[in-house]
Amino acid sequence: MDLWVIWLIAAGVLVIVEMLTLTFYLLWLAIGAVFAAIIDFIFPGGLVLEVIVGCAVALILTIFTKPLTRRVRASRGFKDAVDELVGKQGIVLENVSSDAPGIVKVGNETWSALSNEHLAKGETVIVVSRGSAVLQVEKWGGIY
Repeated sequence: MDLWVIWLIAAGVLVIVEMLTLTFYLLWLAIGAVFAAIIDFIFPGGLVLEVIVGCAVALILTIFTKPLTRRVRASRGFKDAVDELVGKQGIVLENVSSDAPGIVKVGNETWSALSNEHLAKGETVIVVSRGSAVLQVEKWGGIY
């Protein structure tokens, strides 16, 4: 199999993963892989050149589109998929406290979580806020 085909397969996989994560970073890597495939198609056998071109394209796209993605995320009405977890109920899978994160299940996903109080396995919680990868939860008392 030609190397340019492998570059295109890698680009396709990166695009699919990007659609699941919505971070834009994998999209830039996919575009870099497409450029590497083009280089291999035109100049076969130059793996080092392909990697350099692919990395350069991904880096340039990341640098020049960062302000754009920041503006989109800050725009009115933009809601990250994780933001939708706030207010939802979950179940504690591993004990949660303020000093040691535990694991909670919200919907079909498991998340690291912190709480101001100790929460034992099996308790029902509600998500009150979120960080980049950690949810802040409280014991659910049926108030919400």
